[in-house]
Parts: sequence; C-alpha cells; structure tokens
Amino acid sequence: MFLGGAMAKIRVAYEYTEAEDKSIRLGLFLIVSGIVSLFILGFCWLNPALQDLQGKAANCTVLSVQQIGELFECTFTCGADCKGTSLYPCLQIYVNNSESNARALLHQDEHQLLANPKCSYIPPCERENQKNSETVTHWQDYWQDEVGSQPFTCYFNQHLRPDDVLLRRTHDESVLMHCFLWPMVTFLVGVLIVILTICAKSLAVKAEAIKKRKHS
Repeated sequence: MFLGGAMAKIRVAYEYTEAEDKSIRLGLFLIVSGIVSLFILGFCWLNPALQDLQGKAANCTVLSVQQIGELFECTFTCGADCKGTSLYPCLQIYVNNSESNARALLHQDEHQLLANPKCSYIPPCERENQKNSETVTHWQDYWQDEVGSQPFTCYFNQHLRPDDVLLRRTHDESVLMHCFLWPMVTFLVGVLIVILTICAKSLAVKAEAIKKRKHS
C-alpha cells in the first residue's frame, strides 16, 4: 500500500515509462527495507550489544582453579547428518575483580555464560570424553601455571551479573556501527534512486516542452 500510494502521488506530475516506473519502485522498496532492517537489527543486535558494552573493564586476579568433579553434556557433529553427545568436566576459575573487590566466577564470554553458568570453560566438543577432559585440563594448567597471580582484563556488569565476570566481550563497538550503517546505506540508495529518476524525468519533460515551443 505504501509503494502504491507513493507511486500514485508521483504519477500526478508525470507519466513514467515502464523502466522509470520500475526504477522508482526499486527506490521505494529500498527505502522501506532500510527502515524495516533498522528496527530488526536494532532489536536483534543492538539491544544485546548495548547490554554487553555496559560491562566495565576491570583488573582480575585468579583466586582458585579447580575441577569440581561434575560432568556436563555437549553436542558434537561428525558429518552432515551425524550428531551426538559427549561429556566434559566442569572447571571453575574464581577471580577477584577490582570493580567490586569481590569473588566472581570467570567465563570465556557471554555465550558460554548462558550455555553453562556453572562452569568457566566449555571446550570444543569432541566425540571422545577423554579428549574433552584433556582440553579442559590443559586450560586448567594454563590458568594455574601461566597466568597464576598476574592481573588480567575482565568485564564486569554489577547490575546484570554481579557474581560473574567475562574474559572477553561478545560484542564490540563495531556492532553498533553495522546496526546503523547498512540500513542507512540502503535507505539513502533508495532515496537517491527515486530523486535521480524524478529529476531525470523532470528535465526530459522540460526539454521536450522547450523543443515543442521552438518548433511551434
């Protein structure tokens, strides 16, 4: 209805050829697409990204690193139609963060926190439980031996996750740019197509009128 109404108003001034009509319809479609995609991206990406970016950067130091003896399931793939489940041990890394000066459980990122809020690390899922266990043990040794008491940057959100910290953010400022950039580009290209088509038709009509006056 929007495209039809807009086209009807434009037709009042000039009668367009089929090619010009398609060009204007394309421009109006891009304008509508830009507006709709801005709302969709804003809902799907922008809101989670803003929540993620609200987390403050802090300095964290390791307090304890241990496997708690509990196993969790993960899903592995072994082909196009092949899936299965295996087990991995739960590793907990507790740290002290400088923002709250309190004990918190470290997680790799937002995705792992949501997937398993009890553990600090979810390994890439392998078919064999032993391989999953070896990966977790390697990660445990890294935090115990290489990181140790050295401070590192973590991200802390006191309002959403007061008892957890993240090793890295899932989103960064580039997400905000993409949420606005591509819908705006689509919108502006659509506006440009409509304006250029109307201007070209207007000039063509004026040129034709001048030509007729010269011959009359």
